[in-house]
Amino acid sequence: MSRRKTRPRTSRAAAAPAPAVTATSPCPCGLDATYGACCGRFHSGAGGTAPTAELLMRSRYSAFVVRDEAYLLRTWAPETRPGEVDFDPGMRWAGLEIEETGEGTAFHQHGTVTFTARYVHGGEAGALHERSRFARHEGAWVYVDGDFLD
Repeated sequence: MSRRKTRPRTSRAAAAPAPAVTATSPCPCGLDATYGACCGRFHSGAGGTAPTAELLMRSRYSAFVVRDEAYLLRTWAPETRPGEVDFDPGMRWAGLEIEETGEGTAFHQHGTVTFTARYVHGGEAGALHERSRFARHEGAWVYVDGDFLD
């Protein structure tokens, strides 16, 4: 997921705490697994790196949910990586739907993932619809950039 350039920047000090997600919580990415067995293993590094662009997309979505800036920056292509991730304290991610994938497997160097990420911001529901581009960097999948579709 990319950072919307139209959203005002927020300071880290003003950011609300991340939602409580534990290793035994359902994974925010929507797969039928616990956070620890699913995206949490990639966030901690215990599970290596995501083997497909789709799993990287799911783990990055979960990283936005739990506000894991280090993981987001680590999995962002160096040529498009920002200096920091600005988490909006009023944003609560509410669900992820993967709509389409293109390439992005162990046999590819590039891939795309089209998704809708639902959120609540300021008490109002919304959705971010994006086609994200991924590439291999030093053998691992990284997020390159994306296009907003709506």
